[in-house]
Amino acid sequence: MSLKEIKQRIASVKNTQKITSAMKLISAAKLRRAQNAIESMHPYRQKLNDMLVNFLSEMQDISTPYSSVRKVGRVAIIAISSNSTLCGSYNATIIRKAKALLEDYRAQGVEAEVFTVGKKIYESLAKAGYECNEALMSQAGNLQYDEVSKVAYNLMEHFATGELDKVEIVYTRFHSAAKHEPVCETYLPIDITNVCTGNSGVAHDYIVEPGVQQLIGHLLPKVIVLRLFTALLDAAASEHGARMMAMQIATDNADDLITELTREYNKGRQQAITNELLDIASGSINQ
Repeated sequence: MSLKEIKQRIASVKNTQKITSAMKLISAAKLRRAQNAIESMHPYRQKLNDMLVNFLSEMQDISTPYSSVRKVGRVAIIAISSNSTLCGSYNATIIRKAKALLEDYRAQGVEAEVFTVGKKIYESLAKAGYECNEALMSQAGNLQYDEVSKVAYNLMEHFATGELDKVEIVYTRFHSAAKHEPVCETYLPIDITNVCTGNSGVAHDYIVEPGVQQLIGHLLPKVIVLRLFTALLDAAASEHGARMMAMQIATDNADDLITELTREYNKGRQQAITNELLDIASGSINQ
């Protein structure tokens, strides 16, 4: 490689480095917003769970159409990815997990309806021959609680009437910018025993109008909607974290490449200078 080509390569890598560095900063800002959204929702989610736990802990016989466990003949799967790439293995990992789950249900003869969030998983599953419902597609990167609530209530209605026997969510759970894991969770039927976890053991004597069952009938769907919204927030934070880390690695690699090319350029330049000095010296001797 000539010195001119090396110089052009260094300039090209520096330009790329500027882009990756800018993308890292943008992802970091989006990640902070996503984390703030999760933290802002936590008090509401905690209070709602506490209210539900207090009522459920006093009930001897808990009956709700959303906790009915039955043989699975038709299942709905909510699969969450991103709209764009440049986020490392984030999309590839969740797509593999969703495909494995769908193939498992297909092998069992179970009919599966897929709700996709994000273009990448939609394109991949559609290419694999799965029909995807686009009801949640607009939520990738632009979460709206009202839209999520509509889909969640629709799924609850289908589950309660027996049109669906199970609903699962495949998403990436956020732990930190550097740590996030793909998970598959059962969305419906809801496990009441898990909802009751955390009961303080203190007896509560409430007077509820029109009745405890009616109040739980209002609270439980809100908890179910919130679980889906939380999964979407987790996935969004994981995406931004994965992209930030990928851009950081790309920026660091660009630094290493620039250092290596600069060293090669200096070596070539020094060699060229040495050759010129040898030519001058040999010319002087010949004279």
